[in-house]
Amino acid sequence: MSDTKTQIQYRGVGLGGLLTVLFIGLKLCNQIDWSWWWVLSPLWIPIALILGIFAIVAFFVFVGTFLAYCFSSKRR
Repeated sequence: MSDTKTQIQYRGVGLGGLLTVLFIGLKLCNQIDWSWWWVLSPLWIPIALILGIFAIVAFFVFVGTFLAYCFSSKRR
């Protein structure tokens, strides 16, 4: 067997970065009258989605564990 390792390199700016630069440029040139929260939204929306999904999964795991504990026969 060979011990070759594959390196993956990501180059360039993603869609979120391009949108952020575009929105900042439009805001600074007074072409849009958005709040800075929305101008920078391509940066924070993906993070918020990941945290939201994590919170939902954690909630269902907690509820499932709680219900399993409540209905387990060993508890009695």
